Formats: sequence, structure tokens, C-alpha cells
Amino acid sequence: MKYVHLFAFLVVAAPAFAQVQIRDADTIVVSGTPVRLNGVDAPELGTSAGRDARRWMVNYLSGRTVECDLNGERTHDRWVGVCYADGEDIGAALIAAGHALDCRRYSGGRYAHLETPAARSRLRRAGYC
Repeated sequence: MKYVHLFAFLVVAAPAFAQVQIRDADTIVVSGTPVRLNGVDAPELGTSAGRDARRWMVNYLSGRTVECDLNGERTHDRWVGVCYADGEDIGAALIAAGHALDCRRYSGGRYAHLETPAARSRLRRAGYC
């Protein structure tokens, strides 16, 4: 007998006029729902790199429409998903801008090709990645 696992894929959306809150570079709050960006390893806020990454996210998301495809998983108080700003993958943009690294354990390597050499040498990859 074959079992099929079904995940509830939820979409959380915030129109351009709604405020998206940025906790840190890999956690945003969309329409009141905290979302952990799946497969993104961003530095912690207690570091200068983490504060720079958060500032980049604030600027990047300003005035943009954000939508998230949640995979049904949770970590702490956050849902996990891939979010898009005007259709662009936010995690991919963050990594390509050199503010985060790919977390292969959760991304399956989806973002590895976007990592910059400077980010690889400057940022510490989380042990769980």
C-alpha cells in the first residue's frame, strides 16, 4: 500500500499598501504571519552582518507586494515557506546580494549557485545547514 503525504500549502499575501515587518534577514511577518524563509541561512542580528542583512531586506521589500508559499512546517513561532516580492524569490535575492548563504539541508541546494564568494568567506554557515 502506498501512502501519500499531503501538505497544506498556504499562501500568505500582503499587498503593496500593507506593511511587511522584517524581524531579521530570514524571518519576515506577512499579514501578521511570521514566516521563516526556507533554505536561507542569514547571519544573526547580534552581528554587524546580520544588521546589514536586515537593513538590505527592509530596503528590498519597501513598497513591494509580498506573497509566501508555506510548506505546512513550523519552526518556533514561524511558518516555513518561500516568499516572493513582486514575483521574485526573496531568499534568492538575499543570497545573490551576498547577505546570506544557502542552507542545503532545507533548500536541497536550490540557492547554492547564487552564493557569492565574498559571502562564503565572510559569513559563518549555521551548523544545522
